[in-house]
Amino acid sequence: MSTRHMHMISIGGSIGAGFFVGSGKALADGGPGSLFIDFLIIGVMMFNTVYALGELAVMYPVSGGFYTYSTRFIDPSWGFAMGWNYHTGTLKSNSKTVWITVFFVAILFINIFGALGYAEEEFWSSVLKLGAIVVFMIIAFVLVLGGGPAGSKYDSYVGARTWYEPGAFAHGFRGFCSVFVTAAFSFSGTELVGLAAAEGQEPPQVAPRCHQAGLLAYHPLLHPGPVLRRPPDPARRSEPSGFRRTPTPMPMSPPRLLCSWASHANLNGYDSFMNVIILVSVLSIGVSAVYGGSRTLTALSQQGYAPRIFSYIDRSGRPLISVVAICAFAPLAYVNLHADGPTVFDWLLALSGLAALFTWGSICLAHIRFRTAWLKQGHTLDEIPFRALGGVYGSYIGLGLNILCLIAQLYVSICPVKGGFNDAEGFFKSYLAMPVVIVFWIGGFLWKRTGWLRTDQIDLDTGRRELDWDAIHADRAKVAAMPAWKRTFYKLFV
Repeated sequence: MSTRHMHMISIGGSIGAGFFVGSGKALADGGPGSLFIDFLIIGVMMFNTVYALGELAVMYPVSGGFYTYSTRFIDPSWGFAMGWNYHTGTLKSNSKTVWITVFFVAILFINIFGALGYAEEEFWSSVLKLGAIVVFMIIAFVLVLGGGPAGSKYDSYVGARTWYEPGAFAHGFRGFCSVFVTAAFSFSGTELVGLAAAEGQEPPQVAPRCHQAGLLAYHPLLHPGPVLRRPPDPARRSEPSGFRRTPTPMPMSPPRLLCSWASHANLNGYDSFMNVIILVSVLSIGVSAVYGGSRTLTALSQQGYAPRIFSYIDRSGRPLISVVAICAFAPLAYVNLHADGPTVFDWLLALSGLAALFTWGSICLAHIRFRTAWLKQGHTLDEIPFRALGGVYGSYIGLGLNILCLIAQLYVSICPVKGGFNDAEGFFKSYLAMPVVIVFWIGGFLWKRTGWLRTDQIDLDTGRRELDWDAIHADRAKVAAMPAWKRTFYKLFV
């Protein structure tokens, strides 16, 4: 993979179908205030998580990425659980395809070309997604500020009405917790740059820039665009005082809702344009699932946690057996053709619903453990070529916020947004991944009989990258000579 591939994987991984489709439910459940605050908090969490992953990826560009960091720096049994949990999460992504056969064939075709096929697909799909967001933001601001055609419904300001109806914090604390979880899931896939770092042309130089570039995507995505709502019926103004109408939920996401607005503003074709972008995003999810799942399965095999056959890699560097194994589950998508297909899909989704949170939390914990072992074994921070901006404290913040997300999901699983309490089926559809991870963790312990690693047991040398320290020292001297403002900008984004 080249530098352009790595940068776009990092940026585009932050923009999935969940952003285009799922943000509407979050808006209806929590209101715009919850949406803004929760996405801001999750942005802070991802900021620290991605920097921690960047530091580890530059030091140890190993196959399997974040899974192997859990095995190496935390506990082999926990690494076993994280590897299989993440691998299971990739299987359900294939069942999200809309045009099942077309997408299945496209995913197979792209993965024939291995890492390069994945990189090219992610590059161009990311370009399309970023372009769509820029177009969306421009049109959205024009319309909500009353810039629509004269005589249309949008020739006057309408942008802030959602803050009053249904209100900034719809459904109270339950709505806030629900959006908190949705915001976290909207960033799923960002961690794939950690896997891709091992297959880059120049990982020591490329990986840090890619992790920093990914942070650029978080800033416009902390709040998913202007909040749009159809203006209320003018007849309501004549309703008697004290009359209160129950607000109608808005299941559509801002980009999809904008399609409706755009059609009323005579922007013909915009709805078709957004549908194409959503389909490209879904295809990107499928391709990323095969790429990430196959690399994780191969790493599990190499560590002795999966059958040895999955460790096979061909001359072109493709884990062919693992790719075939992942794609073998793609026909599960056809279950959607059955009347009970949505129910089956809900349970498949439940198996991996928390996979991203466990992965991100494990990355932060692995970084904390790495730093602790690094200092205890006599090393200094100057020996780390790329350091996370927030250091170990940033990883503590990231880990804490991941734990808060798990607690929020537990609360929503027991107390749904609409009120009352969930039954057993509703609870496990929302929180099944937790007992699954625990079962994997126990299974890994019983199989390998390994426990929590002490800091003096952590191997810091095997697989560590050989670095050009002359170039690193020259780069550090260049940065140190910069003015303070320029040095800060360079560390964040260059």
